[in-house]
Formats: sequence, structure tokens, C-alpha cells
Amino acid sequence: MDKSKRLFLKSKQSFRRSLSPIQSGDRIDYKNMSLLSRFISQQGKILSRRVNRLTLKQQRLITIAIKQARILSLLPFVNSFVNNKKKKK
Repeated sequence: MDKSKRLFLKSKQSFRRSLSPIQSGDRIDYKNMSLLSRFISQQGKILSRRVNRLTLKQQRLITIAIKQARILSLLPFVNSFVNNKKKKK
């Protein structure tokens, strides 16, 4: 092959899709605390879709479920250890 033609050929790298952290049996629900706690940071923030490796639809459902759980006082809006550090200073 000519060197000028090789520049335009795409290299064939294997693309491996990472597995979703939500299995098919897991139900995204505001009552499922073990599932929701995986998608919340230590500060109590909802982690981004890129960090979670979720699809857009899954991320929307997780966000809605977390917000419902917060309103029903199943999850805190802010974790308590962050508030304790601010009060001590």
C-alpha cells in the first residue's frame, strides 16, 4: 500500500462497551435505597451520567427517584458530616 493511502485508513480497534451498573432485575424506585445510594456522592450530590455509566433514560429515572426519596425524607439532601465540619469552624 502506498503511504499516502494508509493515512486515511481507520485503525480497527476493538470497542468494548462497559456493563451498566443497573442489572435487568433491578427496579429503579425511590424505595430502593441500596440502588440509589450507589449514585450519590459522599456530599449527597447526584453523580453525573458519565461517572455512573448510565444511559440517558436510566439517569433520568435515577434522578427522579432520588428527588422523590429526598422529599419523603428517605434520603438526606446533604449528608450530616459535611454540616458538622462547617459548624465546628
